[in-house]
Amino acid sequence: MKKLQSLALALSLLTAFAGYAQEEETDTQKSNIQQYTPSKLIGKGKLDIKWFNNIYTETKSTFADGKQPRQTFFTSTLEAYTGVGENNRWNVGVILKIRSNSIGGTKTLDALKFKNEDGVARAGLTSFAPSVKFVPFESVGNFSIQSSLYIPLVDNETENGVFLDQNGFIWQNRFFYDYTFPGDKWQIFSELNTELNFGEEEKSFANNSLNLTPGVFLSYFPTSKFTVLALAQHSQRIDLGNNFSQNYTALGGGTKYQLTNALNLELLYTNFVGGDNTGLGETFNLGLRAIF
Repeated sequence: MKKLQSLALALSLLTAFAGYAQEEETDTQKSNIQQYTPSKLIGKGKLDIKWFNNIYTETKSTFADGKQPRQTFFTSTLEAYTGVGENNRWNVGVILKIRSNSIGGTKTLDALKFKNEDGVARAGLTSFAPSVKFVPFESVGNFSIQSSLYIPLVDNETENGVFLDQNGFIWQNRFFYDYTFPGDKWQIFSELNTELNFGEEEKSFANNSLNLTPGVFLSYFPTSKFTVLALAQHSQRIDLGNNFSQNYTALGGGTKYQLTNALNLELLYTNFVGGDNTGLGETFNLGLRAIF
């Protein structure tokens, strides 16, 4: 796992260096956090690299009454896209997912140690996905679709009671739309994330199910380089033959800051306020995104 940690550190330093190397933007230009929402695609020849880290930790769930030993699930996702074609309508790329999970009352940050310990912790590169983003309607540039096929790299979903990641294919389609209100101070962004899980039923709890997750994000920009936001999401897993369904609702907020012309920082927090067949934990998220 030291190799994975070194790779992640090298990629983040490379991204940061590339960001600082960009020319200064003029006062008339929008910052990337204003202009390049997930709905917007980059132009031909540009690169869009995002490193997003999510820690989900719980001591309560709908499976048990009262508190339970802490479980923590860390997911680090690296996305890289480049623009192809004309008119900013097509991007192609790849997504890598690394996970590190710990159970049995371990501390939250123990998941960041990337250990493999029987009955306590597991970690590894769990999946990758070829991906494409496109704008289906040329006249509606703020509506786009991201389609990705996740290919699993795990042999066993759970070992000695420790879950690592789904052992199945996921066809994910994310529908993005945003609207900036006059004055450029307020922006609303919406997403519908759909995930079709398929594979051998005995290999994953999620295989043969459909996950639908709509979300709404409201952002306020005190300046062009800084925003605060509030978010609400609901996720519903629909049983397509595996006899398992679940749902949860999460509320949260966060901030984004444009560090350089190319590089921005994102911090988010969410709390799982209710659901069925799910944990009732919270997430802490940190992301870096560079466009150059």
